Amino acid sequence: MPRLRQVPRADVDSPVVKAMYDRLFGQRDPVAEPGTATGTPGNWWTVFALVPDVLEHASRGFGLYASPRRHIAPALRELGQTRAGWLVGSQFVFSQHCKACRALGMSDAKMEAIKAWGVSDLFAPEERALLAYTDALVQGFGRVDQAVFDALQRHFSDEQILEFTYITMMYSMHAVISRALRLEYDDRDDPVVEIAAPQDYVPRSLGRDIALDLDRQDATAG
Repeated sequence: MPRLRQVPRADVDSPVVKAMYDRLFGQRDPVAEPGTATGTPGNWWTVFALVPDVLEHASRGFGLYASPRRHIAPALRELGQTRAGWLVGSQFVFSQHCKACRALGMSDAKMEAIKAWGVSDLFAPEERALLAYTDALVQGFGRVDQAVFDALQRHFSDEQILEFTYITMMYSMHAVISRALRLEYDDRDDPVVEIAAPQDYVPRSLGRDIALDLDRQDATAG
């Protein structure tokens, strides 16, 4: 379950939230009867409905990146969004934008290669520049080597680079939020946990024991 409460339809008094619920869920209460057309639970919307103007702001961002006024091509834009989801570790953002890539005609092999694009020959030079830039934005927190930026500028206008930067970071933010609040496909436990030792195990320092063994071997050899 999400870490924050969800807003049932009966508690909605915001026209913005009502419009979004109607568009995505019809007349269902999305808390009592979850599910969207893409198969997600839909709780991103029901949690963001807690603060209607935040939901509206986020929704306008979705409209912004998909606007026909954009300079960057949709398939190139999706490289950044999908890679950002992968880098942050958001199952939700990565999965949803794989669907968007497929809708734009990207092959399954190329989508799979986004995970390890650096060793793939499926990407054109301009796509590799965008993916390297995405890694610098998301993993490097904006620490972009000049060589990466030079490659970008060989292929893209300033307007396209600004749009790509803004949209990619918007989706890095959504990926982080989704994981933090355990929304949609990110409602899962962290896989990094202690694996229990056998019941008869006596706690000890394995490193110290190895060091002592090596010291004894050295003493014997000497």
